[in-house]
Order: sequence, then C-alpha cells, then structure tokens
Amino acid sequence: MIMKLRKQIDQLKKPFAKGSKLERFAPAVNAFDTFLFVPNHTTKKGAHIRDAVDLKRTMVTVIIALIPALIYGIYNTGYQYFIQTGETFTFLDAFLHGSFKILPMIAVSYGVGLAIEFAFAVYRGHEVNEGYLVTGLLIPMIMPVDIPLWMVGLSVAFAVLIAKEAFGGTGMNILNPALTARAFAFFAYPTYMSGNKVWVSEASTVDGVSGETILGTLASGIPVDYTMFEMFSGAIPGSIAETSTLWVLVGAAILIFTGVGSWRIMLGGVLGAAGMGFLFNLWGANALMQFDWLNHMIVGGFAFGIVFMATDPVSAAQTQRGKWIYGVLVGILCILIRIFNPAYPEGVMLAILLMNVFAPTIDHYVVQANVSRRLKRKQSTNFQTA
Repeated sequence: MIMKLRKQIDQLKKPFAKGSKLERFAPAVNAFDTFLFVPNHTTKKGAHIRDAVDLKRTMVTVIIALIPALIYGIYNTGYQYFIQTGETFTFLDAFLHGSFKILPMIAVSYGVGLAIEFAFAVYRGHEVNEGYLVTGLLIPMIMPVDIPLWMVGLSVAFAVLIAKEAFGGTGMNILNPALTARAFAFFAYPTYMSGNKVWVSEASTVDGVSGETILGTLASGIPVDYTMFEMFSGAIPGSIAETSTLWVLVGAAILIFTGVGSWRIMLGGVLGAAGMGFLFNLWGANALMQFDWLNHMIVGGFAFGIVFMATDPVSAAQTQRGKWIYGVLVGILCILIRIFNPAYPEGVMLAILLMNVFAPTIDHYVVQANVSRRLKRKQSTNFQTA
C-alpha cells in the first residue's frame, strides 16, 4: 500500500520536475510528498547532524500535545451552552454542538493559512515548511467560540503575512504568529473578543445567557463562585481550548518528555506568576489582587500560553539561562497586566508578545556575560601562570 502510494506521488511529481514548464509550482506539489513521507533530499556541504528528528516530526508532536486540550475545548463549548440555556443534554450532545462551532474555524484557519504559505513558497521558490501545521490549530483554539469565520480568516492572513512571511517565513519570525492573530482580532474587533457575551456559544442571541470569564468578572469587582476543581478542570467560560489546566498539563508532559518544549520556560513562567500573585495577595487592594495566587495560574489562558506559545522555539529565548529569565518575566508581566489593566484582565497574550520582542536582547546579554566571565577566568589563569 505504501509503495503504491509512493509510486503514484512520484508519477504526480514528474510534470513539475526541474526543467519542465511547471517547475515553478514544484514546492506546492513537494509539500504533499514531504507531509506523507520523509524528505528524500540531503545536505551536500557544511556541517550537519544525523538525527531522526526533523521539523515535521516536531510539529506533529506539538499537535499531539494539543489534542487533549482541543477535545476538551470542543466538549466544554457545548457544555457551557447547554448548562446556561437550561436544556438537558448528553456528552454526545455537548461534543456535537462544540464540533459544529469549532471544526469550521479550524478548516478556515488551515485553508487561508496554507493557501498563503503555498503562494509564498511558489513565489520564492522554496519548499513549503511545516511550521503552519501548529499555528493553524493554535489560532482557533485561542479564539472566542462565536467569532465570525471571516474574522478568523482575516486574522490568519494578517498573522501569516505580517508576523511570518514579512520576516522571511518559518524560523525567521520574531513574534508568535498565533498570538499575533489573536492580538490583531482583539484590537481590530474588540467587541467580538471581550465582554460577557463572546465566551459562550450563541450567548449574544439567547436571552438570559451570560458568559463572562472569571478574570473579567473579577476585573469588574465581582467575586466568583467557581470551585478550584471547576477552574482546574476547565468547566468555565473562556477561549475555546484554554480553560482546562488539567489537559494543558497533559500536553506539557508530552512536550517535556519528547524534548520539544522547554521545561525551563514553563517552570520559570510559573515561578514568576506565583511570586507576583503572592505579593499582590499580601496587598489585596481589589478583587484581582485578592484572587489566590494559585488560582491565577489555573484560570484564563496562562497555562495554555506558557506551555504552547511562550515555548515557541523561534520567538522565545535560545540560551539556557535566557530561557529562565524569559519565562520568569512572562509570568511576572502576565499578572501585572491582569492587575493593572481592567480593560484586558487576561494578560498572557501581551506578556508573551512583549517578551518575544526582548528575547534576542536577553540572549545577547546572557552570551556577553558568559564571554566576560571566560575572559576574566582566562586573564586570572594567565596572571597566576606568570
């Protein structure tokens, strides 16, 4: 079966071979080949490492880690709708309702994003990279459930064009593309990205249904009555797949075990957020400051952001010490933004995007500090020898 498929793809690629009239479209055809099979090209010069891990395997690993949170997010979308409308429902009812809402968003995200990726690959004459496989899934997962599909498509186009291709494509971007898409939607269409009607399916069309998030409620000075278990499991309103810290931690375990995600950034983010949340608990001037420091890390998009987006290997810090600094600062900024910006009580999106910008600076000073220490050590050794 596999050999038969291999022969069919080889036949399909012949009209696009080098020197043929359709040669310029070869990257688009080769993308399907490399998606199904290991690329058959190798480097011819320069130093390189023999390793079974390539970009495709890395992206597939991240997608596998995202699946638990996505599946729960689909169910929770239906669950939030039915419990707020008061209708009786089964697990299947909730899952089907969520699927009807979320799968079209995923289809639009992949359709628009991959179309742009293919167009740039043909125009620039390079192979299609697998980086968008993860971005295309992340974007709908961090959006409100009732955002119109055309806004999803426009946000995807902005993210791919401005956050990726403008910098040279996969591996060259300085900002996380998925968060760039959300930031674009938030600032371009704020009424569809905030408030108490956007987080629960069809809340804007059903009387008496309100879906304010926990952080939004606290920002209004109103206490919340959710239990810690509800907040940790994710049975609360919020972005599609960000609500369940439990299933995000399952994804984190996969990323750490496979070495794809940086545990230093994750742990650094938790320590930074916990420390800042604890300090504000001592102050306790408003509802968000009084909100327990532990709860700050299990509501909103903090867990999802620190696991799946702060650890982006392209836009995050690269040095070992830099990852600690980067993660801690993301956690600190997330809580600071939540506390002092009532108009945007979430915080993690802006915190990660801001630290994406400063990640190269962090790495620069870490490297310079290492160089200075080595020079001093060398000078000290030379002085002792003399």
